[in-house]
Amino acid sequence: MRLPEHRRYAHSAIPTRPVYDWPGGKRLALLVVNNIEHFAFRAGLGSDSTGLNAVQNQRPYAWRDYGNRVGLWNLLDLLDELEIPSAHNVNSAALETCPEIAPALRARGDEFIGHGRTNSERQDGLWEEDERRLIEESRDILAHHAGVAPRGWLGPYIAQSPHTPDLLREAGFTYVMDWPADDQPFWMETRAGRLLSVPYSVEINDSPALIARHHSGREFADMVEDQFRELLEQSEKRPMVCSVVLHPFILGQPHRLRPFRAAMRRILEHREHLWIARPGELADYVATLPGGVVP
Repeated sequence: MRLPEHRRYAHSAIPTRPVYDWPGGKRLALLVVNNIEHFAFRAGLGSDSTGLNAVQNQRPYAWRDYGNRVGLWNLLDLLDELEIPSAHNVNSAALETCPEIAPALRARGDEFIGHGRTNSERQDGLWEEDERRLIEESRDILAHHAGVAPRGWLGPYIAQSPHTPDLLREAGFTYVMDWPADDQPFWMETRAGRLLSVPYSVEINDSPALIARHHSGREFADMVEDQFRELLEQSEKRPMVCSVVLHPFILGQPHRLRPFRAAMRRILEHREHLWIARPGELADYVATLPGGVVP
């Protein structure tokens, strides 16, 4: 029996791969990635604090808007306090609507990652030329606000069409985070050349954990710490990536910040064993490794 295939990457079991180090001889890379999103009012898609299948009225819109008005600034203060470099998956509409965001990210030296125009829409149902326009429009607006074009991409709702990797590579993107298939990076094939998949967790991710599965902020903090401690042990054998995924309208709520801060402080007691990096820095490093080291 032959099942449908994506033909983007070949199978590779992690124990069979070459072993390498991250910069400084470290074996565990820690990525803290935040999502900055903007939504249409009473239209399109958007999550709801009460669960899935949101009705698009003023209440869930305002709850999500809390992220750009308050939650993001709570998170940036926390990242500053803990001295954590970060990256942000940014809807281009958020930068156009909220003029304070881009200067704050640039002041931190953080990375802007393409995240579509708005999380009120998905790209996986578009015609190829419409999706191309979405990618290029998002790229160009981020480049204007960041001063440099983004090199990484995460689709709204982590969704792709069959053409997305090709379109991203043709638009100048060099890595993607839409394929949660591994705890190490791996190369993908496109019609314009190779594209790196950087690990991005859908497990250690506050949106599915807290909204879809209704975990508490304290349970999510425990998940973050458990993931980290297990990967730290596994990294004695091979290089690993621990990604922590946040949304300001979710984790930026004060009652969730408190247990998360405590968990991150305990994690950072191991700072000497970590490469705390932004995804673009990880992608740049992987590109310097000899061919065949990364599958």
